[in-house]
Amino acid sequence: MNSCPCGSGAAYSDCCEPVITGARPAETVEQLMRARYSAYAGVQMDFIFETTHPDYRQGYDHAGTKEWAKNSEWLGLEIIATDKGGQEDSAGEVEFVARFKDKGVGREHHECGQFKRKSGKWYFTEGTMVKPKPLTVTKIGRNDPCTCGSGLKYKKCCGK
Repeated sequence: MNSCPCGSGAAYSDCCEPVITGARPAETVEQLMRARYSAYAGVQMDFIFETTHPDYRQGYDHAGTKEWAKNSEWLGLEIIATDKGGQEDSAGEVEFVARFKDKGVGREHHECGQFKRKSGKWYFTEGTMVKPKPLTVTKIGRNDPCTCGSGLKYKKCCGK
């Protein structure tokens, strides 16, 4: 079994391939997102273009996108969350992380992708990069238990 690049655990022939070849439409925005990732991994740029909403195709660089996809090593897709985008919806969103290597350097593309349905078919419209959450630092008091788990007060342990 050739596993699907989208990470669903299903065979490619049962998962994204029928959506990419047009044998079956994507029923949800998550299915379309998974198929688009698999299309990037398989350098199937016609599918990427055709599943981009017609109102959002201006400036699409077919040759440049194909070259980038071909020269990248695709490492996996993680779906973080979906909002709407089901069979009864007209719009939806998928938050995802696409992992790949570009020129040997590991990259993560964390995005919220927007999708709209037009004439019964799902299309990608645009994406917004998700910014990393800021680190939060908790102040430890001198008399608080040490965070290392020793059972000692912080001032007698790691806070020396």
